[in-house]
Amino acid sequence: VQLQASGGGLVQAGGSLRLSCAASGRTFSAHAMGWFRQAPGKEREVVAAISATGGSSYYADSVKGRFTISRDNAKNTVYLQMNSLKPDDTAVYYCAAKPVIRGAYFRVEGYDYWGQGTLVTVSS
Repeated sequence: VQLQASGGGLVQAGGSLRLSCAASGRTFSAHAMGWFRQAPGKEREVVAAISATGGSSYYADSVKGRFTISRDNAKNTVYLQMNSLKPDDTAVYYCAAKPVIRGAYFRVEGYDYWGQGTLVTVSS
């Protein structure tokens, strides 16, 4: 699976952005998908994840109620809608794919395929 993330940019605090991640290959629906982020000087952290069918999702406490993950298996694409953005959300955002045989979608281990990252900058 090859992943291409897009949609990052510069936005003011309180604004919104929608990230997209397009996947190649015919096995997209056999993968859970996740969005991760890494801020300068910090470790990479999971932001949100969604099961292969799209029926279940997970959010980090820091983004609950503000971010929404979704997927369209017909378009091989996963999205991250980010609302009420804060300066602390500034980071490079990565999408990642996890084969369903590698375990539960909400566990960080097993995300084997990664996109190139897209930068989100939130100004105060």
